[in-house]
Amino acid sequence: MDRVKSSMQQVPNPIPKALIRRTGGANSLELEKENFERGQAVSINKAINTQEVAVKEKHARTCILGTHHEKGAHTFWAAVNRLPLSSNAVLCWKFCHVFHKLLRDGHPNVIKDSMRNKADLSDMSRMWGHLSEGYGKLCSIYLKLLITKMEFHVKNPRFPGNLQMSNRQLDEAGENDVNNFFQLTVEMFDYLECELNLFLGVFSSLDMSRSVSVTAAGQCRLAPLIQVILDSSHLYDYTVKLLFKLHSCLPADTLQGHRDRFQEQFKKLKSLFYRSSNLQYFKRLIQIPQLPENPPNFLRASALSEHISPVVVIPAESSSPETEHMVDLVTEDLVDTDIPVQPATVVEPRFDDLFGTSAATDPFNFNNQNGMRKDDKDRLIEQLTREIQALREELESFRLESGRLCQALRGRVNELEAELAEQSHLRMQALGESEFLRAELDDLRRVKEDTEKEQRSLTEIERKAVANEQRYVKLKEKYTELVQSHADLLRKNAEVTRQMTVARAAQDEVDSVRREMQEKVKAAQEAAERREQEQVEQLQRELISSRVELDTLKSTMASSQQSSEELSSQLSTVESEKVELAGSLLKKEEELAGLGEELERVQSSLASERESGVKTAEALQNQLNEKESREQALESQLVAARWSTLQGAVEEAERIVQDSLAQLDDPAHISCTSSADYLASRCQASLDCMDRLHSARDSYLADNTGVSELVRAVTHLAHLVGDTIVQGSATSHMVPVEQADALSDSVKACGAEALALLGQMKEQESLATADSATLRAALEGILATAEKLRPRGLELQQGELGDLVEQEMAATSAAVESAAARIEDMLNKSRAVDTGVKMEVNERILASCTDLMQAIKELVLSSKDLQRDIVDSGRGAASMKEFYVKNSRWTEGLISASKAVGWGATVMVDAADLVVQGKGKYEELMVCSHEIAASTAQLVAASKVKADKDNANLGRLKLASKGVTQATAGVVASTKSGKSQIEEKDTMDFSSMTLTQIKRQEMDSQVSVLELETKLQKERERLGELRKKHYELAGVAEGWGEEDEGTG
Repeated sequence: MDRVKSSMQQVPNPIPKALIRRTGGANSLELEKENFERGQAVSINKAINTQEVAVKEKHARTCILGTHHEKGAHTFWAAVNRLPLSSNAVLCWKFCHVFHKLLRDGHPNVIKDSMRNKADLSDMSRMWGHLSEGYGKLCSIYLKLLITKMEFHVKNPRFPGNLQMSNRQLDEAGENDVNNFFQLTVEMFDYLECELNLFLGVFSSLDMSRSVSVTAAGQCRLAPLIQVILDSSHLYDYTVKLLFKLHSCLPADTLQGHRDRFQEQFKKLKSLFYRSSNLQYFKRLIQIPQLPENPPNFLRASALSEHISPVVVIPAESSSPETEHMVDLVTEDLVDTDIPVQPATVVEPRFDDLFGTSAATDPFNFNNQNGMRKDDKDRLIEQLTREIQALREELESFRLESGRLCQALRGRVNELEAELAEQSHLRMQALGESEFLRAELDDLRRVKEDTEKEQRSLTEIERKAVANEQRYVKLKEKYTELVQSHADLLRKNAEVTRQMTVARAAQDEVDSVRREMQEKVKAAQEAAERREQEQVEQLQRELISSRVELDTLKSTMASSQQSSEELSSQLSTVESEKVELAGSLLKKEEELAGLGEELERVQSSLASERESGVKTAEALQNQLNEKESREQALESQLVAARWSTLQGAVEEAERIVQDSLAQLDDPAHISCTSSADYLASRCQASLDCMDRLHSARDSYLADNTGVSELVRAVTHLAHLVGDTIVQGSATSHMVPVEQADALSDSVKACGAEALALLGQMKEQESLATADSATLRAALEGILATAEKLRPRGLELQQGELGDLVEQEMAATSAAVESAAARIEDMLNKSRAVDTGVKMEVNERILASCTDLMQAIKELVLSSKDLQRDIVDSGRGAASMKEFYVKNSRWTEGLISASKAVGWGATVMVDAADLVVQGKGKYEELMVCSHEIAASTAQLVAASKVKADKDNANLGRLKLASKGVTQATAGVVASTKSGKSQIEEKDTMDFSSMTLTQIKRQEMDSQVSVLELETKLQKERERLGELRKKHYELAGVAEGWGEEDEGTG
């Protein structure tokens, strides 16, 4: 449904005003008509749209049924006239396809109703004919075909739209008049010619090297050819039958033009049927017949019995009620066209009319000639016999006609079944597509909603960007202050920590003092108690002893009391010390409690300050995170803006290149000319700009901020490539046709590669993998062509002379290597094919040629080493190129000798190849060997001119030269030996000849000897003149005349 909506949106006002719902007074008939018209309009707009896909059969079938329903094509043309057929080629192409189906399978009145629009179709055909390619040209051809079909059916109303007729109907169409048959044949030729033109136009517009029949665009172009195949098969069959009928009535010379035209159309139709049958698209839709190998021979009347009518078969598939309905419709149409059976009473007059005789006037009636009369019984028997014969002929004709009708109905049923299967397949495909499109629509809606949300958020972000920036500055200042206060707090924390450490140390000291005091007090108490206990015990003992010795102790009582007083004084002293220690302990505990309170107060203040600092740091961290997220969002927007800028630059570059390519087809551009030098400069500038583009792309991929340099590089490259294309086309106007065509193709290929490279750079995924090697190769090819087109004189530029020496020596080495490889290949082929003496001779000759190639290779390598020594010893502080320019005459001689060696090696290999194949002459191989020996001698002489006598490479060169001479002698010897060995097989046998024959042969031999001697003398004179001319040309090339003038 989405696809239908899109197609309806592309076509303005698809439903005409006449089909809009009527507002009032609509009865059931008008409502039914309105629904029919609306349904037809919807089907027409679904079948004819701007999408480059084949027309769906169900929409076309609905249009066909609509013509049968209304018995005409008024609704069809009312909808089609609102379509912009003149502005969209695809729309016009699909209209032609649907219209062709209506003309074939629609109601017979479709042709009459369509003739009113013939002028519009002709104007549209002429309009589309101005386009030279694409759908425009195809639309012009198709419209001409449809106009021709309508005119044919108007002139010949007996022919139905699908062209299915029996032989009797074909005879009745000509009304048994030779002139009518002649004119009908000409019209069928014109009709078939239009069909073949459309066939060829479609195939020429497709790239048959790829599987175009499986693509939607290819099927869009191939789908109408099914109707063309159906028409062409019938036209071919009727043309053959009419030509046989004409040849039976007219002389053969009169129909020579008809036969020639038929021969041409037969070849085209056979080729097109064969090409169509190999396409995958047609294999599942239609079975295309194959025409016979040779066309029918109309000069032989019996050839008509050999003619087989081509039948197009639709593959049988599953049937459905819709298919059966279509079969019934077609059956009714076909039955209506049949001729009713005539009664048997009319057979006898018709028989007499055809043969011009009757029972009374029969020349073979011997009874009447003899004067005898028939009785009634005989006449009745003859009459009944004639009636039976006529009825048999009539029955046979009816049987044949019914067979043809059954065959036609089977083909139609197969076609309808195929259409039904295709409709089912398309329905399943449409369901899958609808599900996919529904899911895609939901995704698009979600993406749209997300995009709108992002757009609103982006607007809000942009609106708050300035305020956030200001707040950021303030927060930054506040953050600085907080950092400073945090540093102060850290310092205070360190100080408090230090004080706490001191307080802890003091508290530890107080605890230790307290423990010592407690231990001392405890020890003193224990000592006092112990001493008191001891004293009590001692007093008790003394009391006991005093009681025992009371009398004794009375005298010592005073001393005991005195000691008791001393002990009391000591005890009081200990008590006073104990009180003092308890007081000092209380003072220490009070000081320790004060220090603990101070410590708790400092810790609480430190914890509060730490909590506030943590909260402030968290707030600042959140602000920083928000700032970073905003910066990332802005950075992503900036990246998107940079990428859009790059895409705009690439698109502009594509337009520049496309404009340059468009100028090639501009007639005004033909008068433009340019030089090869300017073209080469433009190509070199383009190659340099490609290096800049490559580096700019790498820098952009490494860092997205470098987009400006990439944009400049892309636009600059587009301008340079466009200039190269234009200048290349202008240069092609100044050169010969072959070189101009090659240069034009290279320029167009360069433009295509440039567009391909720019297309890869438009996509972000393929930007990193965009390959510029093909564009560089195209530019280098244009540069090489421009270099070849540059005008050159007899003298080389100074900068090129040194390079040419290296190039010619490298080319000589390559030629020798190639020659050796070819000889090895020829030797392998000879061993595989030849046997006996011939294989032995070929192996000997090719082996000697291989030795010669090896010797030449050694000579070239020695010559290179010697030249390197000469240049190194003689150039001083100058470069190698300057040395070659300074000694230009020697350099040119060296180049000439190197060319001669390479050319001689190539020619000798060609001669050896011909000799091995038995097509060449042994003398050619000998002459080539001598020529190589002379060329190598020239190369040795040119290399020895400036070399030192004691140079080691010079000795190697001389040895290599001797090796070449010996190898040349070996080639000549093996060639002569092989020639004599081959010629020995042709022994002369004169044993069976008579004296007269021998004398005759002797005279012939003498004549041949004299002729050969004369020819030898002339060839020697010609050889002398050629050598003289060669010497003169070589002198001009080497500048001998200038040196003589300089010395004189």
